[in-house]
Amino acid sequence: MEIANKAVRIDLRDVHSPQMRAFHMAWFAFFVCFFGWFGIAPLMAVVRGDLGLTREQIGNTIIASVAATIVARPLVGWLCDRVGPTRTYSWLMILGAIPVMAIGLADSYATLLVFRLAIGVLGASFVITQYHTSVMFAPNCVGTANATSAGWGNLGGGVAQFAMPLLLGVIAYYGIDQAVGWRFAMIGPGLALIAVGVAYRLLTQDTPEGDLADLRSKRPANDRAGSGQSSWSAAKDYRVWALFLIYGACFGVELTINNVAAMYFVDEFSLSLEAAGFAAAAFGLMNLFARTLGGYFADRWGISRGLKGRLAWLGLVLFGEGIALIVFSQMEVLFLALATLVVFSLFVQMSEGATFSLVPLINKHAIGTVSGIVGAGGNAGAVAAGFLFRSESLSTATALLCMGIAVVAISSLTLVIRFSEQDESEARRELQAGLARRQAATLAVQ
Repeated sequence: MEIANKAVRIDLRDVHSPQMRAFHMAWFAFFVCFFGWFGIAPLMAVVRGDLGLTREQIGNTIIASVAATIVARPLVGWLCDRVGPTRTYSWLMILGAIPVMAIGLADSYATLLVFRLAIGVLGASFVITQYHTSVMFAPNCVGTANATSAGWGNLGGGVAQFAMPLLLGVIAYYGIDQAVGWRFAMIGPGLALIAVGVAYRLLTQDTPEGDLADLRSKRPANDRAGSGQSSWSAAKDYRVWALFLIYGACFGVELTINNVAAMYFVDEFSLSLEAAGFAAAAFGLMNLFARTLGGYFADRWGISRGLKGRLAWLGLVLFGEGIALIVFSQMEVLFLALATLVVFSLFVQMSEGATFSLVPLINKHAIGTVSGIVGAGGNAGAVAAGFLFRSESLSTATALLCMGIAVVAISSLTLVIRFSEQDESEARRELQAGLARRQAATLAVQ
């Protein structure tokens, strides 16, 4: 379906237009989902002692926390194409709140594994966020919109790194033992998920023109004829699967670091749980601006150099990510480790923003399907990396080194992705139309 009336600028002060209301609700919903998804991660040092977990078992729970999302993201992308992002997001958050709160009932490795697997479904929220901003913003700013909404949402993981240990400390202050307190702490994220899930349904609409169901009722023949064909065409496109691997090398790395960073600083630098949480948070908090930078410069390179420019920028920052990760893995002094972690985080999140500046332009008739497949790549990458961290024979530093080498290798995939002249012409036409509308709007204000 062709979507009209897409926004040609991002005005953060605007909370009234459907485009900017969707933008603000999308990033905030993703923030809450990310917080719930990784709320247990900074508490794992306590959970490890409470349940008597081995390194291998902890590694398996890390894999479980991202494995379910591999299946959930393509499914959720398909649902966005069919029933719209508003309904999909609302139900995902409400249902996802159940295992988030229920993980406090875990009394063994097996039950903890099951709950972390179920919580992983919340990771599919990313696809809905990217879908919703993709259909709300024009090509001249869609990369920035996608990157900013995802980056600010990813902040939930960084905030969880220090907020959950602090919450546990507050609970302990009232005389509740940590072995019990971590269970109560997880109720907070669950309640937040339910509240935002209800708000999302009430405050947003699927597209600038209205909900998909209403639009399709006016033109059912056009929609139903081509929707399945577009999804299948997207699934067969080799570029989608190349981006699947590329996203695994950036977002998959971020998910892995979110799961292991706090324990890494506890084990390698002998920090307290609270101090390790703040150190690990330095990685996630870079999402405040780093992912936006990736999307912004992708848009700038896209305006000046077309789709090939966006692709070149992606290759550059992904290569930089791999090099920075290799350097971080070799740091043995705390302040040097923190400094390189920040640089590494900058490149990780810029790579993510650059990836999803391309996603809406691969197949505009199946944005949900493309977003779902590429998004699932992030979790597939995290699952693959998880096997490195469950191995008793590899130190965490060695696992990080191996991961960095893999990222450098995968960055070469940007050299094999091609766009036809027709792709470039269509992207150029849509871009010029968006820029013209933006200029007209600016003149009208003046």
